[in-house]
Amino acid sequence: MEILFVNACVREESRTRELAELVLSKLDGNITEVNLEKENLQPLTRETLDYRSKLQANNDFTDEMIKYAWQFARADVIVVAAPYWDLSFPASLKTYIEHINVVGVTFAYKDDEPYGMCKGRKLIYVTTAGGEIYSDELGYGYIKMLCEKFYGIKETVYVKAEKLDLWGADVEGIMNKCKEEIRKLEL
Repeated sequence: MEILFVNACVREESRTRELAELVLSKLDGNITEVNLEKENLQPLTRETLDYRSKLQANNDFTDEMIKYAWQFARADVIVVAAPYWDLSFPASLKTYIEHINVVGVTFAYKDDEPYGMCKGRKLIYVTTAGGEIYSDELGYGYIKMLCEKFYGIKETVYVKAEKLDLWGADVEGIMNKCKEEIRKLEL
């Protein structure tokens, strides 16, 4: 099984990464990590969009620019570790999404409707928040919609630990409760 670990964690001591590593330990297969802090991904610009459009028009999906889309499309299981920042997720994850949204690799259109081309059967989204996650739709919900509507990944799993930095929070207790929930997951 091919497992893709999309790591959008910034801090070495990331609680999100800690939970994601527990999820990964439950999976059996070859793990490929894309550490978004170490990749040199830049937001798409008019120039890079035009270039990618040209590649797509010529059915040329061999360019280095398409490598992240291929990794994503070929993975059996995808684990995304993204802390909850500013009511969503880190900008590096949005930039990564721009790079994997490639018509002809991760999705295509038929009768003006998108359909998924990804092999993946499941995406597991792991997040932590210092405060409360006010709306799951702002982070996880966006990823879930992309999986279902565009990528063809029907099953998504949401793992979250929140309120970790509130005054008086039992951080260890919150993390242990989340870890216990992960241990019970059938992945």
